[in-house]
Amino acid sequence: MEWKPDKNNSKAVYKQIADYMEKGIQNGLFPIDKPLPSERKLAEAFKVNRSTIVAAYAELEANGLVEKRRGSGTVVSKDIWGLAKKRIPSWNKYIERGSFQANMPVAQRIRNISEEESLVNFASGELSDELMPDEYVRKIIKSGEFSGHLGYDHPQGNIGLRETIGEHVKRYKGINAEPESILVTSGAQQAIHLIIECLLKPGDAVVIENPSYHYSLPIFKSAGLNVFHLDINKNGINPEDLIDLHKKHQIKMIFLNPIFQNPTGTLLSVAKRKKILDLSSEFGIPIVEDDPYSLLNYTGEDTATLKSLDENGNVLYISSLTKIAASGFRIGWVIGPQPVIERLSDAKQQFDFGHSIFSQWLGNEFLRSEYFETHIQSLKIRLEQKRDKMIKSITELLQDQVDYFFPHGGIHLWCRLKKGIDEIKLLEQSIEEGVIFTPGSILGTKSGFMRLTYGKASDEEIPIGIKRLAKALGKITSQA
Repeated sequence: MEWKPDKNNSKAVYKQIADYMEKGIQNGLFPIDKPLPSERKLAEAFKVNRSTIVAAYAELEANGLVEKRRGSGTVVSKDIWGLAKKRIPSWNKYIERGSFQANMPVAQRIRNISEEESLVNFASGELSDELMPDEYVRKIIKSGEFSGHLGYDHPQGNIGLRETIGEHVKRYKGINAEPESILVTSGAQQAIHLIIECLLKPGDAVVIENPSYHYSLPIFKSAGLNVFHLDINKNGINPEDLIDLHKKHQIKMIFLNPIFQNPTGTLLSVAKRKKILDLSSEFGIPIVEDDPYSLLNYTGEDTATLKSLDENGNVLYISSLTKIAASGFRIGWVIGPQPVIERLSDAKQQFDFGHSIFSQWLGNEFLRSEYFETHIQSLKIRLEQKRDKMIKSITELLQDQVDYFFPHGGIHLWCRLKKGIDEIKLLEQSIEEGVIFTPGSILGTKSGFMRLTYGKASDEEIPIGIKRLAKALGKITSQA
């Protein structure tokens, strides 16, 4: 066959092949009731993977143009107009036409292989099993008595848990919050989704940090938002950059992670935090503060949240138990003006009719117990030790090839590859060597960076993982 798919075309290769085959069926190149080339032969002819041909044939079958016959392979249907037989929905078309965007392919790949036991995992933002409060949770379950009902609870979340969250943020964050201004969510990410879906509309301009965890979230693109960036250096963002962005684009909302930021680990100074709040008040722009890590402070620096400094009610504050206790709790919360919380609550009820009453009970018992403070103090010590172990290994094995931001809290180490190495190629080589990380390009606009997370790997795995990373980097460098 002289025709070949154009791999530089924006249209998926399998769709190009399906379109070509459909035209061939229409003009008689592929006769009715005759076998089509086998998947293997067609893959060889078009120089593509066999899975691409499988997808193309599935597309044609869904459109009623071909059918599979045992012993004959794929043949052109006698009834190409689909009048005499039932037709299969073209699921690939539905998948592609949906408005909700999929995760980036690299992020999907990392997720799909992250649980392989042979890999040292520097990619996951989850705590390791040894850092989660399993023992305390077992004690709570054993000694506590669940007395709640098993029906639907209040749309904003269980009142007991919301009261406890109010006490928690007052004690640890200096935030005054009544239960009416708190919404319990399924982790922080659901809170972000609710805010975007309920308070913004397509075409609105929003600001995120660069790099940022938010950069990797497809929800911004799904919602049709115009996203602009505040670049981060070792001292965090420059608030003055927001002025020019707002003048040019009329910013509708700012998404910030100012304390031990993901992925850079930077801590925005108090002066900069106050300046951001001043600009928010000057321009009337709401701030969404994502605060997973402020309790994971190794040095006692001032980690006052934007919300605790907010005198005008400009900040929607998000936090959770995910990064400080266990992701399996699925307990997060949003704090903000009561009308906003009621709007978000109404949307959450449409999605899931409210949060699990049992996980709310367990989260409440843990937050209000003496175990919580003990767990946090131990967690900070252990994470600081893991950070130091990772930095020691990098210094010994990678000091000529990598530099990094030194974090004083949180769980992430943001690294720059000094020799302009393609971090995606490095990831593939690293997987072969038995270690994974998060390439910087899926967290921001700049290449040549990587995020190494030290919360998931065990103490023993950290030096092993850095050694494997050094080996992968050596192979990539020798190939350049």
